[in-house]
Amino acid sequence: MTINELQDNVIEEFSAFDDWMDKYALLIDLGNSLPPLEEKYKTESNLIEGCQSRVWLQADYEDGKILFKGESDAVIVKGIVSLLINIMSGHTPQEILDTDLYFIEKIGLKEHLSPTRSNGLVAMVKQMRMYALAFRTKEQG
Repeated sequence: MTINELQDNVIEEFSAFDDWMDKYALLIDLGNSLPPLEEKYKTESNLIEGCQSRVWLQADYEDGKILFKGESDAVIVKGIVSLLINIMSGHTPQEILDTDLYFIEKIGLKEHLSPTRSNGLVAMVKQMRMYALAFRTKEQG
């Protein structure tokens, strides 16, 4: 599936709920379905700067695609990590760099997060793009 098809699935899934309490419950479920990150990846270098809670993001490059793994110690943030991983993982660096993550606006996520969580979301997306840029540079090098 393309990144945009995955985003459209998320938008559809969230549009089934009108109440934000239900949407938060969905985020928590998504977070709970995220496989735990191995302890060896819970390092300072994988911690994302700018997040209120602790968020780790691991990126591996296999067969031209980036595979993301992540975890957070906060349940809602873990759900956001899960959403981003579900959408971005398994794609090429170029696809990730070219993507407009419109699902964040469409599901109303940004305006329903505290400013610190919103900054954390921006920091997570930025970190994923930085990994993509690094892997693309290695490909071309």
